[in-house]
Amino acid sequence: MLDHHAILLPTATRMLANLAAILAKGDSWAQQRGIDPAVLLASRLAPDMYPLVKQVQIVSDTCKGAAARLTGQSAPAFADVEQSFAELQQRLQRTQDYLAGFAAADFADAGARQIVLPWLPEQPLTGDAFLLHFALPNLYFHTSTAYAILRHNGVPLGKPDYLGAL
Repeated sequence: MLDHHAILLPTATRMLANLAAILAKGDSWAQQRGIDPAVLLASRLAPDMYPLVKQVQIVSDTCKGAAARLTGQSAPAFADVEQSFAELQQRLQRTQDYLAGFAAADFADAGARQIVLPWLPEQPLTGDAFLLHFALPNLYFHTSTAYAILRHNGVPLGKPDYLGAL
């Protein structure tokens, strides 16, 4: 039996904090070099991939959506209007604040809960499968992609930036 609270909340909180630190390095690097931050925010790894700003929005949505779905709640809607590093930082903080409101008891039925994703209505997932096979991989994918976009553009990031303090 998985402890969804103990798995999701510390993991999401840590990755949100690591992403905030990564974005701060990207913002500082751009400012030091006189690069318009909008260039980095609009950067993507491939033409058919989302830009940095959308990657960060998806990390936020994944974290709040996972907690909400696993507890049978509705996640707060954040409009995808961020156009600066500061606005992305605020969004990550709002996500952290939302996650901080959950207690372990909120996740009591999470493993057995049936999670229906809007784009897969005919394929519900158990809470266990949703957490392990969708939510966490999605969180890591979009955090890694945000990291990779900045690194690809020259921001001096390394694996410790992604992992954070151990």
